[in-house]
Amino acid sequence: MSFLGRGEAVGGSGERRSTLSRYALLPLRIFLGVTFIYAGLDKLTDSAFLASSGPGSLGELLHSVRDSSAIPALADLALKSPVGFGYAIALGELAVGIGTLLGLLARVAAAGGALISLSLWMTVSWSSTPYYYGNDLAYLMAWLPLVLAGAPYLSVDAIWSRGHRDHARRGRLFS
Repeated sequence: MSFLGRGEAVGGSGERRSTLSRYALLPLRIFLGVTFIYAGLDKLTDSAFLASSGPGSLGELLHSVRDSSAIPALADLALKSPVGFGYAIALGELAVGIGTLLGLLARVAAAGGALISLSLWMTVSWSSTPYYYGNDLAYLMAWLPLVLAGAPYLSVDAIWSRGHRDHARRGRLFS
């Protein structure tokens, strides 16, 4: 007997495959959720990052990537208020991470994660050569399956969905 159920009696193999595929996105969801929570907390607790200028600040980073980014206007927009933008990114990463980890409005959280990753790829890691050294592109691609599938299992969304189905079923029984 193998992990995928090969060699088992008819019926067992299909069930095991179905169970495995049902939870296939869970490791990705956990990884992205924990990573974005960590990234958000890391930014919120780093006083150098949340400064408008100086070594390790978001302001300095934005100035350094502005001319090599795909969309310099994004860097310019953030440079109008680097501290405010730093807080927005950090709080956004925290919200995305919590939503993803809990499966709370999972598609919305994943779309937020994809947008954060896209904006970072277009600015901070755009000039990475070769392109696949830029980790933000990989994060963007990792978010897309969760945007499409959401978190249908082991999630707040699944509990809500089950509750709505049960409520609708009870309503049909008593009407």
